[in-house]
Amino acid sequence: MRRKAIAACTLCLCVWGAVLLSSCGSSKDVVYFQDLKPGESEITLPAVQAITVQPEDKISIIVNSRDPQLTDLFNLPYVSRQLGQSLRTGYVSTGTSQGVSGYTVNADGDIDFPVIGKIHVAGMKREEIAEHIKNELVTRDLVKDPVVTVEFMNLCVSVLGEVNNPGRFSIDRDCLTLLDAISMAGDLTIYGNRYKVLVLREEEGRQRVYGVNLTSGEHVYSSPAYYLRQNDVVYVEPNDVKARQSTVNGNNVRSTSFWISLASLLTSIGILIFN
Repeated sequence: MRRKAIAACTLCLCVWGAVLLSSCGSSKDVVYFQDLKPGESEITLPAVQAITVQPEDKISIIVNSRDPQLTDLFNLPYVSRQLGQSLRTGYVSTGTSQGVSGYTVNADGDIDFPVIGKIHVAGMKREEIAEHIKNELVTRDLVKDPVVTVEFMNLCVSVLGEVNNPGRFSIDRDCLTLLDAISMAGDLTIYGNRYKVLVLREEEGRQRVYGVNLTSGEHVYSSPAYYLRQNDVVYVEPNDVKARQSTVNGNNVRSTSFWISLASLLTSIGILIFN
């Protein structure tokens, strides 16, 4: 009888082990760029798509030259901030006692620049705005040797879902890729679905959704969403393993905990019967 009981216990444990192993994700579900091979794969990179300024964006414009008093006419005043107040950039905070005022692009895509007046900046890159203002200053004989610097102030992307550090992240460069955003969010968790990362983007008054398969390098680099734009939302779906754990207490017929409980029950019943 004892041998039969042991055999019953062993059978139940084997069943439980098989179910447990089958519930684990395959390595193919978590590896990026599976179609790329070192020294063999070559992918044509997409054309660089630099971020352009859009209505409601906020930018800083600073003019410098050999005559500081002259260029002060074209610079907005510094805004005093409460000492110790933090400015958040991604997850990095820096204490500051003052900040630069910025220009908010209106609904028509214009800003009101000192002396020069209205300038249409929507659809322009940072360097294009800087070059345009520089030419205006020189052409109107306002500043002989201006140096114009344009920076983004409120441009952000959001990363949500199965990443280690979800949140809103500031855009501090002209070209921000999907891989950059994922890196800033601390990479995907083990439960993130690498086959279907969504990028939500508002285009011409409509919400467009792009799907990116991170397991394929070819798919990543050819995606229209490879280069992100301001206000894009990156969402990482949970994989099947995480989805199965989302029920109450994780106890459904496909969950590991369900089969562990069932195996324990069968083991107990087998011991009672054969003893």
